This record gives sequence, C-alpha cells and structure tokens, in this order.
Amino acid sequence: MTDHVNRRITLANRPVGFPKDSDFELVEDSVSEPDEGELLLRTLYLSLDPYMRGRISEARSYAASVEIGQTMVGGTVSSVVASRHPKFKVGDRVLSYSGWQDYEISNGQGLHKLDPVHGPSPISTALGVMGMPGLTAYVGLLDIGQPVSGETVVVSSAAGAVGSVVGQIARLHGCNTVGIAGSAEKCRYTVEEFGFETCLNYNDEDFESQLKDACPEGVDIYFENVGGKVFDAAYNLMNDGGRIPVCGMISRYNDTSLPEGPDTLPRLMRAVLTRRLLVRGYIVTDHGDRLNAFMSDMSNWLKRGEIRYREDITDGLENAVTAFQGLLSGRNTGKAIVRVSPDL
Repeated sequence: MTDHVNRRITLANRPVGFPKDSDFELVEDSVSEPDEGELLLRTLYLSLDPYMRGRISEARSYAASVEIGQTMVGGTVSSVVASRHPKFKVGDRVLSYSGWQDYEISNGQGLHKLDPVHGPSPISTALGVMGMPGLTAYVGLLDIGQPVSGETVVVSSAAGAVGSVVGQIARLHGCNTVGIAGSAEKCRYTVEEFGFETCLNYNDEDFESQLKDACPEGVDIYFENVGGKVFDAAYNLMNDGGRIPVCGMISRYNDTSLPEGPDTLPRLMRAVLTRRLLVRGYIVTDHGDRLNAFMSDMSNWLKRGEIRYREDITDGLENAVTAFQGLLSGRNTGKAIVRVSPDL
C-alpha cells in the first residue's frame, strides 16, 4: 500500500466558541501494510454527530477529549482492503471507529462485521437509523419517556437524525407528536415525510404561543436535543408526572459564557418538584443491553415502511469540517454523513 496516501483531519486548536476552519488541519501520511493479526481498513462513510463538539473541548465529559494533533474521532463504515487477521477477509464491510481519515490499521478489536445479506441497507444506515442515532432515539423515548397512547410528545430538533426517529416511534405508540425545527422547510419535511402531526419553527416570533396552542392538554414527554429557549418553552407546558429525556443541548455547545438574562434554574426546579417531573440525561453507550431489541424492532419498522429516514451526505473527506460546521449550525436535515470513498 506504499502507493496510497492516508489523509487525516486532526485537531489543530481547541475551538473557542464556534469551530473555525483553522481549528483543524488536513495532513497526509503513507499507508502501511498490516502486520500479522492486523487488517487495513478504507473508510467508506464517516458519521458526524453533535457530541463531537464536546470531544474537542477540555471540559469534563463522558468521553476523553481529542488531543491536539490527534485524528478527529468518529464512527465509520469501512471496507477491509488488506488482511492478516483470521476473522476478517478482503471485501468485508465493518462498523468501525476509524475517525476522520481515509485508512486505518486495526487489530480487529471493536469492529463489527456488517452482514451483506441481512445487515442494514443501504450500508450507511449503520451510522444512522440502524446505528447509534436510532438506538439513542429508541432508548430515550421508550426507556426514559415511557410513552402511553394518547399522550403528547414534543420533540426538539425533530428534523435531525435522532429527533425524526423519536417522533415516528412515538406515533407508532399512539402518541400525539409535535416537532420543533429551525426553518419552515424543515418543519414541512418533518410533517410530510416523518409523519409528525405538526411542527413549529422556533425562530418564529410567536413560537411560544404556537407551542402552547399545539399542546392544549399540556406536554407529557419533551425529548430534549436543543436547550435554550426551546427548552424553556417546553418545560413550562409539562404536565404532572411528565418525563424529559435529555439527549443533547446543541444550542449551548459553543457557548463561552453563561447565557444572558434572568436565572431560570429556580423556576425549573420548582416545576420539577411540584409537577413531579422526571428529567434524566443519558448516554447511549450505557445501554448496550437494548441493542438486540432495537435492531429487531427497527428492522421490522423499516421493512414495513413505518419509519422513514433521511441522510444528509457530503462527498469528500476534505469537506468534513464544513459539514461538521453545518451540523452545528443546523443546516442538515436527517443524519449527517461524509462519503469518504466509493463503495466499490
């Protein structure tokens, strides 16, 4: 493989506020042959996810920070192009964690072979609806939200990879579904393609009153992806015994200081107490015991056409930074993926 070059995108600086182009660097290395017990992976698809913003910060989190000069982390679907490993052969497709690069030498640990017959189709869905985002939606809604038919479920970032699935699972459980997104076009898509009963644009001046009108009997489950004014508007409408699965707070990921305005924490905690609210953050990697049930249910829902998905695919590793910035800005609809190389 000495005639091949491995392009890697590394972290050049810790971003202050919104990540800039100069916070990343594209470097090139030669590609080595695998040793005994190793295999060489070529990246086909790279997953872009909001949690990556936390990985390039030094703030305490549930996962280690990417070090300066280190290759950016990320889930990938890869193809085995050379192998001296007994369990993998050339041509195998695997779910891996190769990060933002063209090639990776692996010892096989942590790889999950994707079955070409019974596995996800298209194969990129292993990073989306059949992967971590889908499982995140499944666990957050069913295990924490525990929806009951007839309840009202409000979902922020409803046009995103997680939120779009949350709303559809809620609908399958007989719930009333209200989506929240950042543009009229996203709201239209959320209703027409993902089947939400309604979707509200949080940029509208009368967003709070729209949300109140859309939930005349209050909110039983608010699925939190965003934070900020969207969260403030939703929790004010929570019913007694309401549940708030906290998946993300993307509106605050780039903050460098506390938000301006009054301290709303006392009011929130009073609501948690007096309305007996459950507010629970969760990390999907803590719920591996739910993977088999999720894979079975999601496969069946997809086969029956009961759940739809959308992939927002950017071509070329060299465009990964721009795509990541777009994800943090809310420019994507559905699962953000970079197609690093063609699946030949």
